Amino acid sequence: MGALSALEETLENRFDALWARVRDKDPVEVVDALRRECDDNAVVCREGRVMVPNAYDVELVDDIHDRLASHSTHVCQALTDALARHAERKGYEFAGPLAVHVARCPEVPNGRYHVASRVMEHVSVDGFFHATH
Repeated sequence: MGALSALEETLENRFDALWARVRDKDPVEVVDALRRECDDNAVVCREGRVMVPNAYDVELVDDIHDRLASHSTHVCQALTDALARHAERKGYEFAGPLAVHVARCPEVPNGRYHVASRVMEHVSVDGFFHATH
């Protein structure tokens, strides 16, 4: 295993440990939900390019959000890094700079979290369409 792979694995393990302390559920659930959201919204463009949204929102119920508030920068960065690695493995291109935002939401469909994606507002729709034609 290369040094970079070992470092990535260590960072992922630390992130997983943080989620495990916060919630007794599988800590990989949110990362998997982000990956699914990315995969579900992939658009095949010309020349084999695959574009995906670049803004992801993770909504957490109040108690989980409160527990993560002091680590919010690290959590957002860990989620962003995990999603960037996923996209790289799949050969995806983001529709602009990648951002993962974690927010409080009193009610989410599954009672724990909700993940949604979009193309950031400052990225023009025309630019996205030019990539597809």
